Amino acid sequence: MSTYQAPIRDMQFILNEIADLEGVCSLPGNEDCSVDLVESILEEAAKFASGVLDPINAAGDRQGAVCREGVVTTSPGFKEAYQSFIETGWHTMSCSTEYGGQGLPTLVTTAVQEMWKSSNMAFSLCQMLTIGAIEAIAHHASDELKQKYLYKMVEGVWSGTMNLTEPAAGSDLAAICTKAVPAADGTYRITGTKIFITWGENDVAENIIHLVLARLPDAPAGLKGISLFIAPKFLVNDDGSLGARNDLICSSIEHKLGIHGSPTAVMSFGDNEGAIGFLVGEVNKGLGYMFTMMNHARVNVGLEGVGISERSYQHALAYARDRVQGSPIGDKSGIKKPILHHPDVRRMLMDMKSRTEAMRTLAYYAAAEIDRAHRHPDEVQRAIHQARVELLTPVVKGWSTEQSVELTSTGIQIHGGVGFVEETGAAQYYRDARITTIYEGTTGIQANDLIGRKLAREKVPGAQMHKLLAEMTVTAEELAGLPQLAGISRNLTTGIAALSNASEWLLAHYHTEPQAAAAGAVPYLKLTGIVVGGWLMAKSAALSVKHLEAGSTDSYYQAKLVTAIYFADHQLPQAGGLAAAITAGSASVLALPEALF
Repeated sequence: MSTYQAPIRDMQFILNEIADLEGVCSLPGNEDCSVDLVESILEEAAKFASGVLDPINAAGDRQGAVCREGVVTTSPGFKEAYQSFIETGWHTMSCSTEYGGQGLPTLVTTAVQEMWKSSNMAFSLCQMLTIGAIEAIAHHASDELKQKYLYKMVEGVWSGTMNLTEPAAGSDLAAICTKAVPAADGTYRITGTKIFITWGENDVAENIIHLVLARLPDAPAGLKGISLFIAPKFLVNDDGSLGARNDLICSSIEHKLGIHGSPTAVMSFGDNEGAIGFLVGEVNKGLGYMFTMMNHARVNVGLEGVGISERSYQHALAYARDRVQGSPIGDKSGIKKPILHHPDVRRMLMDMKSRTEAMRTLAYYAAAEIDRAHRHPDEVQRAIHQARVELLTPVVKGWSTEQSVELTSTGIQIHGGVGFVEETGAAQYYRDARITTIYEGTTGIQANDLIGRKLAREKVPGAQMHKLLAEMTVTAEELAGLPQLAGISRNLTTGIAALSNASEWLLAHYHTEPQAAAAGAVPYLKLTGIVVGGWLMAKSAALSVKHLEAGSTDSYYQAKLVTAIYFADHQLPQAGGLAAAITAGSASVLALPEALF
């Protein structure tokens, strides 16, 4: 079994030279953050990830969380690791200083959270959902509710959840039927069942603060009739102490393909007198409030794709260095060598390395845009950066997670037959990755959001994509005159043209042939990810050449250059095929009569 080592050098390069960490630290409210401080944070986070979280990851997979009569016992070592996690302040990094958090930039916390997701994705989900719940409460709840719940949640002593899905209401949230009946004391009595609730019950936190979507008796039908409520596991007294147990229970936890260490609960509300709930914001506006939490979660699930791909790559690389089998093709020495010498294994490792680095760069770039959207001193600039965040969010989530399934599968392939055997550990990453394309909005949902709200239904249809295409074109033109980068420039130019053509086709057909447009939505999301990833890798290559020509002897820059060239040679050429599938392939998607399936 390999040991996770955080890719700090690549993280630092992307943070400093692509995402402009120094500029992010100079934004209003970020003045206490510095490049030197971030370097120290990364080093300490890497120690925690490799020394505390990674060692309990495999055990958490083998012996997942267990539920007996509504009581969940987490995997071995998780409770102790969580206590250490909150005591050392890792939980508070991204939270507002107003409620006891550290208020660090999203860019910084993104890099740190990647380490948690690489070293132990199941463990990291508890923090992810809690931070999302904090965001929703902080933005939409009353001051009284904020004061009562946020300090303990920020500290990590209390965890948080998001309760949307029901047995008859999956992606179609309009079908939610959980009820909330007003009580005389101004609270509500909630009854209903929610499924797939991540860390819905656990033994690591003193209290669990459930955010629950439900309907009032007189609520209008559909999405417009959904309200949001806080339903704590234990009611909270006026002095902040814990009171009576609320009428809610974990009736079971799911037996899943992966992330066994994360207790995914079936939550039953109101089996007796009704779970006491507290309204967040206004009635019938709950779905919009919950999207504050969901958008946060979507970016972070995309980061899971990065983290699990990195971990799978490291595991496969360690095996390829150690496993001696056969002589490489063309080697006449007769000496058997590690499989790292075999061309196809090299191809697979380069595929894992280049695509993971492209995903990482996109995630960090998007994180920096979030910081600028929140903190730039100019209102117009904030709006510009927010528009870029909205465009890229479904790509970060959908493209990165889809790639993680492919790359963790490649990790198994590099191991050969033993990769299919659980003891080698490669299969866990594949199984853990598989959920990422499903929860917090499937890839299809992300893709429909991209071609709909982010492209065709914009105030000025296609405006943000056109702006991004123009920026990428400038980069391609700048690289064309540099001999080492001319190949990247050609492939990037071809990819940009493919994305542009597909975008124009979707803009022309979205309203008149909506099913044809939707048939190409996922290919369009993948196309966008490949081209934007290729653009950022091209910028990375240009920066590496600049350092090398200035006399740098840092081998990292040579590796980055080769990795970027590989991405341009092997990933960007796929853009043309994806564009063809979008613009000419919709008819065959929809042509087969139902009876012939």
